[in-house]
Amino acid sequence: MARYTGAVCRLCRRENQKLFLKGDRCYSDKCAQARRGTVPGQHGKNQMRKKTSEYGLQLRAKQKAKRYYGVLESQFAKYFVMAERKTGITGENLLRILESRLDNVVYRAGFAMSRKEARQLVLHRHFKVNGNIVDIPSYLVKEGDKITVKSTDSPKIKESAEKNASRPTPAWMSKDGEKMAVAISKLPEREDIDFDIEEHLIVELYSK
Repeated sequence: MARYTGAVCRLCRRENQKLFLKGDRCYSDKCAQARRGTVPGQHGKNQMRKKTSEYGLQLRAKQKAKRYYGVLESQFAKYFVMAERKTGITGENLLRILESRLDNVVYRAGFAMSRKEARQLVLHRHFKVNGNIVDIPSYLVKEGDKITVKSTDSPKIKESAEKNASRPTPAWMSKDGEKMAVAISKLPEREDIDFDIEEHLIVELYSK
């Protein structure tokens, strides 16, 4: 499947927001968004001053969400259709679906330094859901699911867990650090999602 293979720090600069795509680097002084903070390209500073159209704002909101969660265009569109069919507010449903992806849960639990790394770990069969190995990063967890590390001796996962020990666990999951497991106590509500996004702009874009 196609994936963006360019410099991911350019994506953060393009969205003018930290998307935490680079793991450790995002939390250090080396973060490109913190050091430069302008749109990439020769005329980046001028673009920062330009007035953005309504369509431009909607497009940026969609692109930001796609890049934050590491989702491609076609899959993002499918998630929007799923969100529309559910009861409730479409924008909040969309964010709830994105947060429920297994790779995001692994990242949120602190078992990986970035969602990209979490995606690779899931693909390499390092995690179980309710006792069964799941190697599909887009797998959507449900309330009551328990996610465990297949082998607690994995040096990469142990290193990430130690580095992220002080990072707060989202309110919608409970974590057992010793057993390296998390349980989904409920699906996330909008107030549980700390992503700075105006999801109604995405809804407006797809509703045209």
